[in-house]
Amino acid sequence: MVALPTPTQEIIHPLLREKHIRLFVKRDDLIHPEIMGNKWRKLNYNIEAMRQEGKKTLITMGGAFSNHIAATAAAAKIYAFEAIGVIRGEELNTKSNTTLELASKNGMTLEFISRQNFKDIREKPSLLTDKYPDYYFLPEGGTNDLAIKGTKEILEEIEIEFDVLATPIGTGGTFAGLLASSSSEKILGISSLKGSFMHKEIADLLKKNSIDRSNYQLSTDYHFGGYGKTTSELIDFINWFKEKFNIPLDPIYTGKSFFGVWDMIKKGKFEKNLKIVLLHTGGLQSISGFNRKNENIIQ
Repeated sequence: MVALPTPTQEIIHPLLREKHIRLFVKRDDLIHPEIMGNKWRKLNYNIEAMRQEGKKTLITMGGAFSNHIAATAAAAKIYAFEAIGVIRGEELNTKSNTTLELASKNGMTLEFISRQNFKDIREKPSLLTDKYPDYYFLPEGGTNDLAIKGTKEILEEIEIEFDVLATPIGTGGTFAGLLASSSSEKILGISSLKGSFMHKEIADLLKKNSIDRSNYQLSTDYHFGGYGKTTSELIDFINWFKEKFNIPLDPIYTGKSFFGVWDMIKKGKFEKNLKIVLLHTGGLQSISGFNRKNENIIQ
């Protein structure tokens, strides 16, 4: 059902030869057509725990274009459990975009709440878990200790030696898992969210999970306006990358992280003779919804 381990594909381009960099892509987008990338890795052990606890319904949270919501709904259909998605934005409905349509089609019950209520629950999950005490709860983005356990396995699958691994950052679960399982490699996180607050968010997450590592770097320079925001420069890069290397990227996470690393290579931000791995975290389902809103600008 899932294709593991996923391959690590080398990217060949004159810029890389010029800068004396070898670049690879860890193709976690190939894990599963609907539960792809870090979403499968985050869900895997949580679904197992839910079954062990004898719970039949999972409740989680997300935004209108949440890859986590879409993946959880797909997993619920495949693994035969009930799922409820609490969605940020009371003006939304099951037909607002293809992400929500797909989640609803896969059987997820969608509950739309105001952005303020969503923020309150995010800061105090008991507001939700007290209401649904018999349900298995997953926080926004699916990030918890079991999700981090799943993302720890990514590095084990990379057979080549490398110096830097770059990953997109949303809620930080994948970044934390990668860092926890790393040794001397640098883990580079590229935030899709606007704001320096991400430095504290990541520091708090690492502290909470007792991950005491300093071999990481966090960039907040490639958010392109914030979560879900894009520019023509980013879209042009996504289309160019797919045409050149036959690897699709989403505009929410992987497009931004891949752009960031490519830009850093162009600007000489990396030492020569490094091997860099780009983690493809999937999220490709968001492309159709993005194109519907923006007149099919991603090829």
